[in-house]
Amino acid sequence: MSNEWKILFYETKSGESPVYEFFKQQQAHGRSKITHLIDLLSKYGNALGLPHSKAMGSGLYEMRIRGKEELRIFYCFTKQKTIYLLHAFKKQGQRTPKKEFGIAAQRKEEIKSV
Repeated sequence: MSNEWKILFYETKSGESPVYEFFKQQQAHGRSKITHLIDLLSKYGNALGLPHSKAMGSGLYEMRIRGKEELRIFYCFTKQKTIYLLHAFKKQGQRTPKKEFGIAAQRKEEIKSV
C-alpha cells in the first residue's frame, strides 16, 4: 500500500479542469516547477510547509511556485489522503486577491457535496 497522497484536479460540471488548463498555459520552466511541487505534495501531503505550501484559512492551502512569475495553486485535503487542486492564478501583488480565494472556497464547497 502506497503512503502517497492522491492528487485530483477539480473539474467543473462540464468536465473542464481549470487548474490543468492553467498548467498547460505555463512556459516549460513553470510547468516543471509545478510538477515538482505536485510531486512533493503527493509525497508529504499535510506535512508540506513553507516555502512550498502555506495554510490560507478555511481549510484552503496554497502551493507557492516561485520565480520570475509568482504562481499559486489553491488546494484542499479530503478524506482518504486525497488532495484536490482547486484554483490557480498568477500572483500580481503582495496580497492574495479575495476574488481568487473566493473561487477556491466555492470549489471546495462543491467537492464536499460530491
